[in-house]
Amino acid sequence: MLHLVLGGARSGKSSFSEQWIQAQRGKEQQLPIYVATAQALDEEMQQRIIHHQQQRIAFEWQLIECPLHLTDLLVELDNKQLALSDEPRFVLVDCLTLWLSNHLMVALEQSQDDNPITDYLTNKITELIDVLTEHSATIMLVANEVGLGVVPLGKPSRLFVDHAGWLNQQLAKVAEQVTLVTAGIPLTLKSSKNAKVNYSG
Repeated sequence: MLHLVLGGARSGKSSFSEQWIQAQRGKEQQLPIYVATAQALDEEMQQRIIHHQQQRIAFEWQLIECPLHLTDLLVELDNKQLALSDEPRFVLVDCLTLWLSNHLMVALEQSQDDNPITDYLTNKITELIDVLTEHSATIMLVANEVGLGVVPLGKPSRLFVDHAGWLNQQLAKVAEQVTLVTAGIPLTLKSSKNAKVNYSG
């Protein structure tokens, strides 16, 4: 099952996602996997990472840091799951917007031409969607809703917003459940009937 959680900065989407995962899994099941995509490239991002780490203290997780090679990691986790156990595996990816931003930085370093950059990002998105649609785990995908403001200045920013919007659209299309978190309130956009929701805000 795929569950996409969208929201703005400090909307409560990460807290909702963590609590949703814990509500789904049985207490005796293996620890859920927390895939963190952030990179501590400056002091401000370091503080954001610390903030998220403090939020996660309430629950136990198996943490994997994966800023770029998310598709390979998901394939590896799926292979291990199928080989070792029939027990459901829960995976939280927080967040795909940062993963996309990390790849944009790679693409900008490799080329200044719009077409190769767009091709690179499109290929990464397509590879991810293909893996997600075949995965055996319950995967929670956190992403920012970045398209509600003005069109940003600068080519890199516009490329980022465009591809983040296209990524979210493709994820929402294949996800069984989509939730928008606004001001700490989860709003169901697309629903799976058998999912439990237990969110304290």
